[in-house]
Amino acid sequence: MLSQSSTSARSRDVFGLRCLPGECVLQRTAMVRKKLTAREGRGWLSGTLFCTHFRVAFVPQDNPKTDDNADPILLGDHDIALPSIEKVVAVGPNRTKLVTPNSSLKFTPEELVLYCRDMRVMCFLFDRLTPDAQVIEITYTIAKTYQPLKPESVLSFQNAALGSVEMKQFLSNRRRDSHMNWFESASDWEQELERCGATSWRVSSVNDRFEMSTSLSKFIVVPHKVLDTELKKIFAHFNEGRIPRWCWRHPRGSDLLRMSSFQNNIYHEKDDLRNLEMVLFGCQSSLCVVVELGDELPSPPDIQLAHSRLRALCLGDISTSVSVPDDKWLSTLESTHWLDYIRSCLRKASEVSCLLRSGHLTVALQEVEDRDMSCVVSSLVQVMCDPHCRTQHGFQGLVQKEWVMAGHRFCSRINYHRDSDKEEAPVFLLFLDCVWHLWSQFPSRFQLTDDFLLALHDSVHLPLFSTFLSNCQRERCKRSQNVGQSYTPVNGWRDMLSPDSSSDPSDPPLPPVWDWALQYSRERQDGFSQPVCAARPLQPLLNGNLNTNLDSHRLADTIPGSVFLLSRGTFTCPANLPPWRSGSSGVYKKSHRRALSSENVPGLERLLKAWALTELPQNIPASSGPKGPLDPYEPLQPLLMASCMSLWRECYLRGALHAQAFSHPVSANRPHPVDRLAQEVQRLKDQLTQVSTSRSPDPLTVTAEPQRTDTNLNQSSNNSTFLYSALRRRATPPPTSTNQHTSRGPSSASAPPSRPTDRDGNKHSFLFGHSAVGEARSDPRYHPPPSTTKQPKSNGPSLTS
Repeated sequence: MLSQSSTSARSRDVFGLRCLPGECVLQRTAMVRKKLTAREGRGWLSGTLFCTHFRVAFVPQDNPKTDDNADPILLGDHDIALPSIEKVVAVGPNRTKLVTPNSSLKFTPEELVLYCRDMRVMCFLFDRLTPDAQVIEITYTIAKTYQPLKPESVLSFQNAALGSVEMKQFLSNRRRDSHMNWFESASDWEQELERCGATSWRVSSVNDRFEMSTSLSKFIVVPHKVLDTELKKIFAHFNEGRIPRWCWRHPRGSDLLRMSSFQNNIYHEKDDLRNLEMVLFGCQSSLCVVVELGDELPSPPDIQLAHSRLRALCLGDISTSVSVPDDKWLSTLESTHWLDYIRSCLRKASEVSCLLRSGHLTVALQEVEDRDMSCVVSSLVQVMCDPHCRTQHGFQGLVQKEWVMAGHRFCSRINYHRDSDKEEAPVFLLFLDCVWHLWSQFPSRFQLTDDFLLALHDSVHLPLFSTFLSNCQRERCKRSQNVGQSYTPVNGWRDMLSPDSSSDPSDPPLPPVWDWALQYSRERQDGFSQPVCAARPLQPLLNGNLNTNLDSHRLADTIPGSVFLLSRGTFTCPANLPPWRSGSSGVYKKSHRRALSSENVPGLERLLKAWALTELPQNIPASSGPKGPLDPYEPLQPLLMASCMSLWRECYLRGALHAQAFSHPVSANRPHPVDRLAQEVQRLKDQLTQVSTSRSPDPLTVTAEPQRTDTNLNQSSNNSTFLYSALRRRATPPPTSTNQHTSRGPSSASAPPSRPTDRDGNKHSFLFGHSAVGEARSDPRYHPPPSTTKQPKSNGPSLTS
């Protein structure tokens, strides 16, 4: 994003902290060390801890000086926004305490642990030379200001970050990213129709004033043959007026639609139902498959319960003595059902993608409210089938289309205000996890990276972006434009825009989440995308019970006007589908389309199974993908076996290292097992160097052996615990701490947790799972650590990789 004006909101330097315009420092404490995660290089980093009315900031001692004319960044690499903090735990010499705004501390904390809503855990160690009054004061300041207790607190937080005059002017001059589609105007939707080649569809503004449906967007895509006057009569037949509408078109000719449940308790006119079937079948005249999403997919309460259990398992809590032992960790992970829900969503999306691949039919996703799981499945289908949606800008446009404009209740599901726990459910986070699974199995087919998904995951918990602070487009328009209502005899009640809505000082302009320059530096943004190479043709994957024998059936064999129901992996043709065709729903009992007999259902199953293995048709334009045998729109079929489902380690286990390290007594006289292994490997390398230099072989008689690739580097990766299975691949050497002061806690950055003892008296290592030997062993099976040798990735999937 670029600024149209040369006027920039300059930050102020307060005690070394680059404060935003209007940001005030409430408390600061020097001589503090921050524990670095494995992704940051491990070890401790010395600096100063700040608490403002917007964030908890940590400034390292050797922090480079920033440009005074640079655009402000909301959060630094070591900062936490106050609403992102979930709880504050103070660690003393022999006790830990959960600090609340009304609690009292009877000891001076040695460490301060901040548990965040985005699965991070920030640990700060106070120095012994730091006055006790400063330590207690900054602990109380963070505990009293971090949690918004009511909606007014969220508004005060937004004003603290963006409410200054400089920030308002700076945000008002921000230019939107022109490379992505925002789907806020009719031209944006027409651009999408042109990209997909949906020439038989048009953009309708029948819901321009949100009179037909308050949860849908202003513009919807309907068939050309349906007029707006006829379309208005259809809204009343669906829950919340969410009629069947176009989402995406496959190059083979299939269309993807979304709709809510059908209302049977109202009067149905014959003409209304005829127009309804015209919308449902879209531009196809032969076949329509209604995919019911409520039978196999989890409900929002199920997702919330699974995510809560996953948080408790991955983060832990050092303020309580209850912890999950390592031998029961995997079974506890299975009991959360989080991975089961991901597999269910991917399986349903795979089924829909295979249907769309067949060509020349309409697939309609049906949900009761059409605002939760339909967003997940429709987005996953497009990610699987459309290479454009696997790019950064294409994925951002996909979220805009299928989530933001489709009316997903972001504000209620994320529950920023903490006023309605019954509506809270991280449905969008479940979708991001599903996309990460696709990325982990097909990394070369994605232009976006896991860093981008992780950044989007963390941004959800920051109540500063207009993308997530409303439940539908109507609420966003009301907030940004201050919509009122006026009455005229001709038009009736109409929304009226207030001319001075932008002058309200208590309503700061909120940027979209896609303005990454407000959150991350240019170096971090460069890691959001990667070059995509030409992929090899995918082999047919027997994922489920797909038939490998080609069937000679074609679409001409089916009866025009056929409607099938796909539920639990099987096709049925119930008498009440569509509902208006049954004898008990409404007045209109006879449809103008022919009903399909039940004996044709097995033939349809064989037809759809064979479609998944047919060759690329000749009518796909050459511009849709590279020339050759590879179909660029071949759906990505992920492995859905239980052994292939893994945990998003970079997201969920970011705080587990802290949780385990502080769950054991800290010992300062023994090094950490990883550091001990690194020292042993270094000693072996030195010995090999001495042996090689002591010998002086004749260069004419020595034959060089070909260097063989070591295949045993990752053999022990599956034998380690879940915390350290990735450290040997991605960890970097810990930085040398510049703090020479005497600390309250461990005196060394390499101080390890003391290891529990087994029943036989031997010390048990939580890293290696066997007896730890104090002396070094010269074993030729040892290899250099990741800091010196780049190890290959593991070929076999595991639950934690």
